[in-house]
Amino acid sequence: MKRVLFVMKWVPVVVAVGFLTACAPTLTNLTPNTQLRNANGVYPFEVMWSSHDATIRTNSMQPFVVVGFEQYPMRQSPKLPKRWEAAVPISTTNQFLNYRYKFDYLYNALGQQRGNSRMSPPYQLEVIDK
Repeated sequence: MKRVLFVMKWVPVVVAVGFLTACAPTLTNLTPNTQLRNANGVYPFEVMWSSHDATIRTNSMQPFVVVGFEQYPMRQSPKLPKRWEAAVPISTTNQFLNYRYKFDYLYNALGQQRGNSRMSPPYQLEVIDK
């Protein structure tokens, strides 16, 4: 009897957690961990957005590469609609760059649009001298 009550108590919690995490957007970092230093000091950053949430208005996406307090806008890759890219300048004195991705977007909620944002975990790029 206690086992049945235990199961009945926790099943709704497990189902709710599964539902909420299944709809959460996923950001996949496609930028390599290391890049060779180049002459112009501008480096490519790429990320892939994935979500099964049908309420997200994909045409409202505004992604950024976040470096400290600076935000560099990203643009959608021409041939891959879920892939975003940006060119970010890195000082010649920096060997490491800590960054994150941030996506601002709108979603439909009970007949109205609302704003939301998704931030990636922190990443680090190492720029190696030739």
